[in-house]
Amino acid sequence: MRLVLAALLTLCLGIGLARGLPPEIATRDLPPEARATLALINRGGPFPYRRDGMVFGNYEKHLPFHSRGYYHEYTVPTPRAHDRGARRIVTGAEGERYYSPDHYQSLLLIHP
Repeated sequence: MRLVLAALLTLCLGIGLARGLPPEIATRDLPPEARATLALINRGGPFPYRRDGMVFGNYEKHLPFHSRGYYHEYTVPTPRAHDRGARRIVTGAEGERYYSPDHYQSLLLIHP
């Protein structure tokens, strides 16, 4: 499963970058834990982690520039991790959603 997800991520990044577009991933191609986190976000919680919903600063500058408070972060649980793990979903104030499998080293625009 990890190998398939890594190959998919590489393919999405390569296609998106070659076209000059932000890399994307379909909701159906997200890991089940990420789909569950999206469902929680859509319902407005309750969220299992204290930092869920906190402002995401976009310090890595992988996302378009917006004023502070535009983006918020949510934890995607990682099986067998002893902490929050590295996976996140970032939401934008206009409804956009991004998935990071690697603690913001890369972000994929989630589309339905």
